[in-house]
Amino acid sequence: MPMTMPDELPLLFVPVGTSAARPFAMDARERACRLAANAGLECADAPQPDRAVLLASMDFAWDPAWLKAMRSRPGAMLTLDGAPVMVHVPADANAAAAAARLEDHQPVNGYELLPGESAELSYAELRKRERPFVMRLDAEDPEPVERAAYDAAYKGVTDVLTLYLWRRPAFYLTRWAARARLSPNLVTLVGAILCVLAFVFFWTGDYWWGVLSGFIFMVLDTVDGKLARVTGASSKWGEIFDHGIDIVHPPIWYWAWEHGLTAYGRPLEPVFATMVLWAIIGGYIAQRIIEGIFIKRIGLEIHVWRPVDSKFRLVTARRNPNMVILVIALLFGRPDLGLELVAWWTIASLIFHAVRLAQARERLSRGQAVVSWLEA
Repeated sequence: MPMTMPDELPLLFVPVGTSAARPFAMDARERACRLAANAGLECADAPQPDRAVLLASMDFAWDPAWLKAMRSRPGAMLTLDGAPVMVHVPADANAAAAAARLEDHQPVNGYELLPGESAELSYAELRKRERPFVMRLDAEDPEPVERAAYDAAYKGVTDVLTLYLWRRPAFYLTRWAARARLSPNLVTLVGAILCVLAFVFFWTGDYWWGVLSGFIFMVLDTVDGKLARVTGASSKWGEIFDHGIDIVHPPIWYWAWEHGLTAYGRPLEPVFATMVLWAIIGGYIAQRIIEGIFIKRIGLEIHVWRPVDSKFRLVTARRNPNMVILVIALLFGRPDLGLELVAWWTIASLIFHAVRLAQARERLSRGQAVVSWLEA
C-alpha cells in the first residue's frame, strides 16, 4: 500500500480557546470543526510537528468562505478590529507559540494582516459578491451570528420566492430545526413526502391542497440546505438526495396538474395538452442541458455571467416562478390557462438562455474572456 506523503495531508485546523456561546444550539468548537471538515480541513485539538495549521479563535464566528481564503494564504492572519481571528501557520513555523498568542488575544508577529472589515477577496475564492462576515461570539445573544451564518448560506443568484418571500420564515425554521437536533436529511425526507402529496392532489384536481403541500415543501427545500451549511452537517448523500428531488419532481408536477384538469372541469383537448406538456417538460430539460453546456464549455454558471442573467434567474421558468403563474391562474379559476402560460414562459426562457449561450460561445471564438460580473 502506498504511503501518504506529508505534503498530501490536508491543512490542519485547530480551534483555540473556548466559548460559552452556542450558535444554533451547538458547541462552538464542534461547529467550527464541522465547518472545517466540510472545507476539506482536518480538525485536531493541538498543532502537530511539521504540519501547516490554521488556528482559529473560538471568540469569533466567521463565514466558512474564510476557511477557503485562509487555506491559500500561508503566513496570513485574519483580524477583526485588530484582534486575531485566524492564523495560517506554515509547517516550518512555531504553531504552539502562535496558538498561545491567539489564546491571549494578541496578534502574532511577522504575519500578513488580513483585516476582516476591508480585505479584498476574489469572487473565485468566495463564489459570492458579498464580503464574508467575521463577528464576535456573544454567549448571551447568539442570534446575530445565526442570522449572519444563515444569510451567508444563501446563494446570491436564485429565484424571487427563495430570495425574498420565505427568506425570513425559513431562517426561523432553520434555527428551530437546529435546536431540535433535526438532521438536514430528515427535513429533506419530510419535504419529499409533501412533494409526493402535492403530486397526488394535483393529479386529482385538488389544486389548493396541492399548492399548500407544494409550498411547504418548497420552503423546506430551502431549510434543509441552509441547515446543513450552518451546522456543518453537509453530506454527499444529502446533496444527492436533495438535488435529485429538485431535478426530478417539477416535470412530474406539471404532468399531474394537466391530468387534474379533467377532475377540476377544465380539461385541455388531448392533442393540445400533449403539446403543452412537451413544451414545458422539453423546455425544462433543454434549459438544464444549456446550463450544463455553459458550465462545461464556458467555465461558469450561465446565471452569473452578466447582471441581466442574474436578474432573469429571479423569474426564469423554474419551479418556483412557474408555481406563481399557476397559483395566480388558479385564483381566477383557470388552472388550464395557468398551464398554458407556463408553457409559453418556458419557451421564452429557453430562447433567452439559448441566445445567451450562443453569445458567450461567439465571444470566446473571438478570443475574448467570458467572466462573471460578480468578479468585478
